[in-house]
Amino acid sequence: MTLENRQALMDGLRDGTPIGLGYFVVGFSLGIVAKYVGLSPLQGFVISLLNNASAGEFAAFTVIGSDAPYLEIALITLVANARYVLMSAVLSQKFSPDAPLYQRLFIGFAVTDEIFGITIARGGRWLNPFYNYGVMLTALPGWSLGTACGIVAWYFFSEAAVSALSVALYGMFLAVIIPPARKDKIIGGSVVVSFLLSYLAAELFPDVSAGNRTIILTILIAGAAAILYPVKEDDNDSRH
Repeated sequence: MTLENRQALMDGLRDGTPIGLGYFVVGFSLGIVAKYVGLSPLQGFVISLLNNASAGEFAAFTVIGSDAPYLEIALITLVANARYVLMSAVLSQKFSPDAPLYQRLFIGFAVTDEIFGITIARGGRWLNPFYNYGVMLTALPGWSLGTACGIVAWYFFSEAAVSALSVALYGMFLAVIIPPARKDKIIGGSVVVSFLLSYLAAELFPDVSAGNRTIILTILIAGAAAILYPVKEDDNDSRH
């Protein structure tokens, strides 16, 4: 390993540590949800290791709990995690043209909101993959271990304590949607419409599974917002 790669790896380990700690807390709450649907600590650990996305995992756990077919689980996970396709496309522009395919695939596997943020903000003409390796070594285990520990905690805490700990996951979702909703009226309106339509869909179409309702509403609402209110090039700085 060259000195440059070693330094990039150490920088990644340093920057990934606080992310890993945050992931552990959120993963702990996610583990409680996983226990609700009957998953074991090992199953929760493996799922979090392979699917590094809270919203995607939460949606998947929800449809698993309703005994949904594999296709529905795959579709809702794909829809919930679709934004990572765009993030991966942006990161791909930061790679040197000589970067091998396996490095691109490996880093693409671990694209999360936080990892994308610190990677895209890092200086330099080209992305050093060893920086992402360091981030992954500290961030991803926190997510997986947190999920497994959340499931294990079920056996040691009272029902009231477990219920209280699970609130952290919903707090994270609120932290994700509230800041952009306050800055952008279109996003805020889309969030409100999503809540209302989700409630109406559950009342009017009780025979349609929660997973299918989520898939349909996500595509329709996101598609309608993109068509009616497209983001113009000269509006990027003011809208983001």
